[in-house]
Amino acid sequence: MEGAGGSPGPRPRPPPRGPFFACRCFHTDNIFLEDFRLHVRSTDPQLESVLRSKGCKTEEQFRKVQAKIDEEVQRRKLLHQKSLERRNIISACYKPLNPDVYVLQESFLAPEFREVVAYCRSEDADFEGLLDHIHSLPAERVYSIPVFTEEFCGLLIGELENFEQSEMPKGRPNTMNNYGVLLNELGFDETFITPLREDYLQPITSLLYPDYGGCCLDSHKVFVVKYAVNQDRDLSFHYDNAEVTLNVSLGKDFSEGNLYFGDMRQVPMNERECVEIEHRVSYGLLHRGQHCHGALPISSGERWNLIVWMRSSPVRNELCPMCNRKPELVEASGFGDGFTSELPDVWQEHQETVSVCTLC
Repeated sequence: MEGAGGSPGPRPRPPPRGPFFACRCFHTDNIFLEDFRLHVRSTDPQLESVLRSKGCKTEEQFRKVQAKIDEEVQRRKLLHQKSLERRNIISACYKPLNPDVYVLQESFLAPEFREVVAYCRSEDADFEGLLDHIHSLPAERVYSIPVFTEEFCGLLIGELENFEQSEMPKGRPNTMNNYGVLLNELGFDETFITPLREDYLQPITSLLYPDYGGCCLDSHKVFVVKYAVNQDRDLSFHYDNAEVTLNVSLGKDFSEGNLYFGDMRQVPMNERECVEIEHRVSYGLLHRGQHCHGALPISSGERWNLIVWMRSSPVRNELCPMCNRKPELVEASGFGDGFTSELPDVWQEHQETVSVCTLC
């Protein structure tokens, strides 16, 4: 297949790597307490004093919070088993509204996006040249680029609304978003997201984020989040469990709800300054996963966002981004959280590029 501008189309993809694992900290760390806008660790010996400093004063209040934490820990321990069960039911019973959207086609991609990818695949592509093709935003190393056509965004939202209105079992995207869809459970992974990551996004991230594993993003987690006035209206300040994140605004009609970016998570909270960024429909924002960010409240309408957390096993195998320790591997389904038991030979050449030392 010929790509944009007559450039070679996507190269043959290597066989799937893995198996992939999660880090044991997933069961205990970064549990979001919405009432306090706070992430906590269930095993933290200072947990009670931290909660009391945030307004949890009575024993009854503390018991209720502890019950929520215990419930979330149990949910996480069963997550991969339950996710597989949901996926099997959906695969057997769900009737898609538009089956075509499950298979990535170049016609879904914005012409500008295809041109950027064609440039990145060319022999003379470099970082400075890429900056002439994309939008650099006020937040450091955050970039904007049209990704999909608006027509495709509408088709995808229609499919997601059809699934949302069905009686199929549904999982939460994460602890911070109550409304949305896990696209791997719906069947998008193999035929849509994996080719999007490997054939189209990685040529771009290789130039933008070589020091964050951008040249060897070998797994992902993808979900769609939904914001509405009577549902989730905003998103608290946080960082992602990813090396590189793509956030695409799919629509629909909404007002306000801009994103804001601070600094990398290693920067002390009292030293962070935030930059507000408008997110246009069909455009994607590319940023480092550990770059702290959030979403301001929408004031009307609905907003759907496609979130692609891209992971690099050579990076995270050295240091789990969520607990800052050498990962303690536990079994997981699918891509897990992107950890592997050993560094695949195909990535050995990239070890120096993605050395954890470059992240400090």
